Amino acid sequence: MTRLLHGLGFFLAAFTALAGAQERYPERPVTLVVPTPPAGGTDIVGRLIADRLGKILQQSFIVENKPGANGVLGTDSVAHAKPDGYRLLLTYAAAHVVNPYLLKKMPYDALKDFAPIAQVSRGGNVLLVNPQLPVKTVKEFVDYVRARPDQLNYCSWGTGSGGHLTMENLKQQAGLVMTHAPYKGAMPCVQDIMAGQVQAGFADVTSTIGLVQTGKVRAIALSGPTRLPNFPDVPTLNEAGYPFSNYAWYGVFAPAGTPRPIVQKLNAAMQQMLQEPATAKRLAELNFTDLPLTTPEQFASVVQQDMAQWGVLVRKLDLQPE
Repeated sequence: MTRLLHGLGFFLAAFTALAGAQERYPERPVTLVVPTPPAGGTDIVGRLIADRLGKILQQSFIVENKPGANGVLGTDSVAHAKPDGYRLLLTYAAAHVVNPYLLKKMPYDALKDFAPIAQVSRGGNVLLVNPQLPVKTVKEFVDYVRARPDQLNYCSWGTGSGGHLTMENLKQQAGLVMTHAPYKGAMPCVQDIMAGQVQAGFADVTSTIGLVQTGKVRAIALSGPTRLPNFPDVPTLNEAGYPFSNYAWYGVFAPAGTPRPIVQKLNAAMQQMLQEPATAKRLAELNFTDLPLTTPEQFASVVQQDMAQWGVLVRKLDLQPE
């Protein structure tokens, strides 16, 4: 009996200590992994989130850029991290829900190995062309490419990325023949559009607003469901007659097994962040006006639904790793 009571006392002490640690979380700096290079849209959003969470939770949130393999390298580093809330992932939809259908071997399970925390925003990407290309509308772009089969190139931030899938969908609907040039990030792709090394490509809105406004690239269509405040004259693909309904989004994940109180604390902090006028204003400046306030369960449902929808698109387009 004495041993039993001693063991029970040890268990209760350990449980109390664990509960106390979860209550005090975070007690040291938290790493927010961004699976893309610096300066792209995911990185910009990641740094905004890290700054705001740091202030709300009164602890440092440090961004770690870990690009490669269309987001797989950075994502994998979180999937197998200790589930204590000190290594998190800020990623984009395509990297999380497309890779499982595109790649034959994955080092992690996108559903089982992660605890969804919260969706940050959702929207679409923008179709950019080199300003020297004599096209200003989707119709002019389609006509121009059709007249030059297999002569033009387009870029994206990786095989299976949102930019890749959206352009392949447009190519299929419009009967276009173009060559895909996958890059390791959105900004290198956009820089080569500016330089004329490639003629077109979809890119995130966040990192390209200034380039469009200064005429360094031309925006001719949006893949999201609605027009955006900063691009009021740029139509959606749906408006242009080429339906595309898949959302792009950013979201935060923890490793599976992260204690529920920590997930809830992070979710509550992100809900608070998204409702701050200054944060909402900054996100609106980046063309993120759709800021869903999701619980972890609601975000998990979004991930599951999107995996099914994007999986259908990958199979329809018969995409293969390049």
